[in-house]
Amino acid sequence: MQLHLSPSMRSITISSTNGFIDLMKIKVAARHISYRTLFHTILILAFLLPFVFILTALVTLEGSVNKCSSFDCLGRRLGPRLLGRVDDSGKLVRDFYKILNQVNSEAVPNDLKLPQSFSQLVSEMKNKKYNAKEFAMILKGMMERAEKETRVSKFAELTNKHFAASAVPKGIHCLSLRLTDEYSSNAHARRQLPSPELLPVLSDNSYHHFVLSTDNILAAAVVVSSAVKSSLKPDKIVFHVITDKKTYAGMHSWFALNPVFPAIVEVKGVHQFEWLTRENVPVLEAVESHFGIRNYYHGNHVAGANLSETTPRTFASKLQARSPKYISLLNHLRIYLPELFPNLEKVVFLDDDVVIQRDLSPLWEIDLGGKVNGAVETCKGEDEWVMSKRLKNYFNFSHPLISKNLNPDECAWAYGMNIFDLRTWRKTDIRDKYHTWLKENLKSNLTMWKLGTLPPALIAFKGHVHPIDPSWHMLGLGYQNKTNIDSLQKAAVIHYNGQAKPWLEIGFEHLRPFWTKHINYSNDFIRNCHILE
Repeated sequence: MQLHLSPSMRSITISSTNGFIDLMKIKVAARHISYRTLFHTILILAFLLPFVFILTALVTLEGSVNKCSSFDCLGRRLGPRLLGRVDDSGKLVRDFYKILNQVNSEAVPNDLKLPQSFSQLVSEMKNKKYNAKEFAMILKGMMERAEKETRVSKFAELTNKHFAASAVPKGIHCLSLRLTDEYSSNAHARRQLPSPELLPVLSDNSYHHFVLSTDNILAAAVVVSSAVKSSLKPDKIVFHVITDKKTYAGMHSWFALNPVFPAIVEVKGVHQFEWLTRENVPVLEAVESHFGIRNYYHGNHVAGANLSETTPRTFASKLQARSPKYISLLNHLRIYLPELFPNLEKVVFLDDDVVIQRDLSPLWEIDLGGKVNGAVETCKGEDEWVMSKRLKNYFNFSHPLISKNLNPDECAWAYGMNIFDLRTWRKTDIRDKYHTWLKENLKSNLTMWKLGTLPPALIAFKGHVHPIDPSWHMLGLGYQNKTNIDSLQKAAVIHYNGQAKPWLEIGFEHLRPFWTKHINYSNDFIRNCHILE
């Protein structure tokens, strides 16, 4: 910055260092201003100029950040500051916040007409000149309406998903019908399973015996095929597939026409077990015929539900507990394994929604320490949907019998892949406890737990469970799509427990290939029924 005095001492010019911009020019009338006055003026200007320079630099830097580079913009920013003015936008925001606070405590009038879109809101503001309070009230009404519509849509989505999960896909239904027809017309489809010379193997404890209870032929095919492919000793595998009477012919046809050599497969219907009579399973007969239970599972799942006071997650959990499979005898058969297989000492029970990815023969070498059930615990994982379950997640601890007999923080364990020591089991009263608690729940009008096979089993097997390493059994593939793929690939058994089964259209696309790779799409029955086409 430079100071220039004219030769006549009639003007003073203050310019930038390079001389291109004159910042200030003062004309002096020689007759009216003395040299002393001029000298003091120069001293004052010399004192003020550094402050003006610093303020100018700050405004210039601020302007560059906000894309302000012209001298006009600089003047607009510098002027108000030199005059002591401040930006009042902060006050405007505070005033509007007060209005929003006030509107938040007021109800939206029922007769308030709300715009249907944001563009309509902008148009009406322009035409009707809303004040701040009117705008805030309309905004609140629009948000409440959107929230309500979203909530209703979410509950409808959950209900539809529940019915989709409970339905039988037409491809799987077609497969069952075609195979049943084949059983009646093709002698090869009716051949004995296993062949007569292999019948002694069915009770030979030197083999690895798997038990699978299902009415889903395609799912059973995947479980058996994946187990045989993953085994290092497939010739030591014996599968006992149990199904209901209506599915028996089709299930038998599938395994008769599609043998999994060298493994051995037995197919039996529940009607072929002499022990499974109404006299031996009176509680299950009551469960299937009880009007309240049938209405609970097959009635209107939305009627009577106060959707305004429940969360979507709670509603989803209640729907999951209402799966019709829970009143199927096939789902309760596992509690009768010692009686159904009186000659076997140890079995691995598998659900039909699992895939085996690793050799399971080491399971027979695990020392259960005198316990009956080898299972993965479900209270030590970060996943809140599946692997952080304790007894309080299943039972109603406000019920006196539950609070008296159970600890809410006790760890739960998983069904789906269990090692059962049948010799030890036969020395316990597990089955009787299971029956007793089912009866108590019926007496309590189904209020002791969310209906299903696991809650009463958590009580019946109390003190009889030996935890096994979680890598043997990975759960939750039917609940969420955030499954860790690395962990999934390393797991011995992966379990699609939950609604999103891999054979349903609602299954997660990135998790389905782990299941579908075990389907033979060249099979005539699979191809003709357009399975997962």
